Amino acid sequence: MTSVPHLGGRIVPLGISLLQKYRYYLGMNSGVSPPVAPAIELRAAVRFPLRIPIVVTTESGDVSAMTVNISASGILFEELAAPLAVATAVSFTIPMPAEAMGTPTDVVVRCAGRVVRSTKNDGGWQAAAVIDEYQFSH
Repeated sequence: MTSVPHLGGRIVPLGISLLQKYRYYLGMNSGVSPPVAPAIELRAAVRFPLRIPIVVTTESGDVSAMTVNISASGILFEELAAPLAVATAVSFTIPMPAEAMGTPTDVVVRCAGRVVRSTKNDGGWQAAAVIDEYQFSH
């Protein structure tokens, strides 16, 4: 929230039009609810849907999973039989088809990172991990 001087210094939500701010200011004494600002996406990288089976390696052993989406900085996978604790170190390999990568041959991406979220869903457990390192190979 920010204070807008030309609206009497009242605190109004960001991300809304000046007209909405003005109406909010005028309606303060009439019981009008403040306008709702649109949600802001805080992710730093674009996510791409990718559904492929992978094996996630942890200190406790290997775990089968299905990817949901991936970005340059993270991955979401699901169909885990058990939760992965937040901060668990993980590594995994993702085969990327040549057609998707625009390369003459398939590319293998080796990733290492850590779990930042683990939640239960209908198909088991889901985990999100930040990718700290990745390496491409053919």
